[in-house]
Amino acid sequence: MRVGDIIRAVEEFAPLGIQEDWDNSGLCIGAEEDETKGVLVGFDCTPELIDEALECGADMVITHHPLLFRGIKRIDGADPVGAALVKAVRGGIAVYAAHTTADKVIEGVSGAMARKLGLRNIGILCREEDGIGLGAVGDLPEPLSAGEVLALVKERFSLPLIRSSRPVEGPVRRIAMCGGAGSDMIGDAQRAGAQLYITGDLSYHRFAVPDGFMVADIGHFESEVEIVSILFSWIRKKFPTFAVRISEKLNSSNLVHYYL
Repeated sequence: MRVGDIIRAVEEFAPLGIQEDWDNSGLCIGAEEDETKGVLVGFDCTPELIDEALECGADMVITHHPLLFRGIKRIDGADPVGAALVKAVRGGIAVYAAHTTADKVIEGVSGAMARKLGLRNIGILCREEDGIGLGAVGDLPEPLSAGEVLALVKERFSLPLIRSSRPVEGPVRRIAMCGGAGSDMIGDAQRAGAQLYITGDLSYHRFAVPDGFMVADIGHFESEVEIVSILFSWIRKKFPTFAVRISEKLNSSNLVHYYL
């Protein structure tokens, strides 16, 4: 198996050409013609993930977040990004990221959020050409109160807490969402007729929303982590006998820690 074979399979699911202009999805380290005997799928390309790949014999790592977003002028082994780069290069590990490429397909990040909540009539929130776009929107099987729907979100996403704006007084029927940092799409959620918009990384003033509408911040990691299992399943489906595994440290890899 070659690195390029794995890349082409991943890009059948999340084509590289659809990524956002500011993104850096794709192959970060390695060459497509390199051979690979195993793939480790994780969320962030951290030094710990590279260590895990070396320990389990994987010579290719696939993550959601890219290791590099912008050009770098200095590689410092004391810095997490620099350390991961050094470890990967020394260990001969190819590194690939499916970031906004996996955000913009309905089978990806935001669609997974909607399916986890059991929504119906799921569609893309900010639809672009060719049936792609960021975010998702759908309907609850039956209307719920604000308290009931927040309890549902907390249970389905296994959350220790939720940050929300003032709960709406009427029923919640329609929910919009965007995995990761989706504050720029609050207006799109309102225009889509949603009573609730779920995302991560909301700043304080983003919680000031009109009556009849509310926002909820469930955390960046928590909203996106399902993509790791999706990528794993896709590669396993394409190559049933190939050595592909999910990071054993995935559930503890959230960069944000909660103290309750």
